[in-house]
Amino acid sequence: MTKQQEKASRSFAGIAGIVAVATLISKVFGLVRQQVISAAFGLGPAAAAFQYAYTIPGFLLILLGGINGPFYSAVVSVLAKRDKEEAAPLVETIMTLIGGILLIVSIVLVIAAPLFIDIFTVGFGESSKELVRDIAIRQLRVMAPMAVLAGLIGIGFGVLNAANVFWLPSISPLFSSSAVVIALGILYLQIGNKISTPEYAMLGGTVLAGGTLAGALVQWFVQLAAQTKAGMGRIRLRFDFNQPGVKEILKIMLPATFSSGMLQINLYTDLFFAGFISTKVAPALANAGLLVQTPLGIISGVILVPLLPIFARLADPQYWGDLKLRIRQGLLLSAFTMLPLGALMVALANLIVKIVYQRGAFDAEATALVASLLIVNGIGMFVYLGRDVLVRVFYALGDGDTPFRISMINIFLNALFDFLFIRVFNLGAPGLVLATVGVNCSSILMLLFLLNRKLNGLPVLQWSLPILGLAAGSVAAGGAAYGTSLAIEQFFSSENLLIQLLQLSISGFVGLAVFGVIASMMNLPEVNVFISRLRQKFFKR
Repeated sequence: MTKQQEKASRSFAGIAGIVAVATLISKVFGLVRQQVISAAFGLGPAAAAFQYAYTIPGFLLILLGGINGPFYSAVVSVLAKRDKEEAAPLVETIMTLIGGILLIVSIVLVIAAPLFIDIFTVGFGESSKELVRDIAIRQLRVMAPMAVLAGLIGIGFGVLNAANVFWLPSISPLFSSSAVVIALGILYLQIGNKISTPEYAMLGGTVLAGGTLAGALVQWFVQLAAQTKAGMGRIRLRFDFNQPGVKEILKIMLPATFSSGMLQINLYTDLFFAGFISTKVAPALANAGLLVQTPLGIISGVILVPLLPIFARLADPQYWGDLKLRIRQGLLLSAFTMLPLGALMVALANLIVKIVYQRGAFDAEATALVASLLIVNGIGMFVYLGRDVLVRVFYALGDGDTPFRISMINIFLNALFDFLFIRVFNLGAPGLVLATVGVNCSSILMLLFLLNRKLNGLPVLQWSLPILGLAAGSVAAGGAAYGTSLAIEQFFSSENLLIQLLQLSISGFVGLAVFGVIASMMNLPEVNVFISRLRQKFFKR
């Protein structure tokens, strides 16, 4: 029995490793994609319009086509209990049903594109609204078929994982990013630097939308080929909707889709209020968000993937003592990783944005705007991951209703904060990010309060002391990194990319070294075990 558990543990670790590496590669290509878009269009009309036009297709791609989305979860849950011979007809039926429903959604998007875009751009001034609006309408119509592709990609994720194929689904977003880069590269070869001018904004925006659609198509085709090869269904219209497996999948899929979709309303709210500031804010939010989400996504996988099954095993009341220790571990590891990383982003925001984005049409003014957003994002990195840790605890306890109710409350809180920070206090674009940080803080407080009642008490005050210590260490690390960066600028002030990279590397190393010294003095057992396992992982022979 012990050997069997050990084998399962190794299998889980191997799968997590495959997913982590593939996700890292996909996120790197996603960052390259954003760099190319920024270099081509800066924060101009084509880039601004794309953020509004992509809101609905992108939301569907994340919600329905995400590797942890409701379609994926429902398909895996049902197919894991069935033989391959039974799976193929079921998959083809689900693809027919979901594809038909989402085809109607695509048609609605094409017809009602002006209405959807007008909802998002209501706050724009007349001088900037017309061009952005026209480009966004065309982009949304071009990308409308992504509604169908999103559902099929999500189903494909689940089918392949149920067939024990993990690498391809995790790496497949790479194909989508590559298609956009290739499309913009071809356009640049044809018109050169004119790509960023207002005269070519409509053409550039259309090519950007077309490349995005082509990328989603390629992503699905690659998955479909692997799915067919595995004998788990192919392109075939099948209308056997009465089979039990279909009802079982829909029973899981529909409420999970509704629950997950509520979280995206916050994005719509942010874009709505962004229109009252400038057309440049929407693409700036995307640029800053990607800089945060890239490391956050990788680290969250390292922390959350191993913890979720542990939380589930300790869900019985007799194990709640150990569960509380694991919750503390998750929160402390979130603080240990996110607080210093966030501090470095705050201290070196301008340098980071300059290195990653400032080229082509992305000028110094755009750098300053994105850097201001990155600073606020950096402040909120810990609460973002900490919230996810606590949400997983509720899921492990079989309580999905509480996180859902809190997300509903946060929709109203986010709208209220956006209104206060933008329309009342005039904080500008950083106010939008600050509203999100505030919502995440309220989530943690509500989750801790309810979890304290559910688990008959949590030593929250005791947990807060080491977290405050790590926060103080992070502040010191950020100060050290900022001071080092300023000192280097006195001697090597240059726009040379290699010197900027050297400046960032040295400043970041000094900051992390300061944090490392302070963290080691705290002698936290959770951190010591985490570092020990990392050493074993990366330095074993």
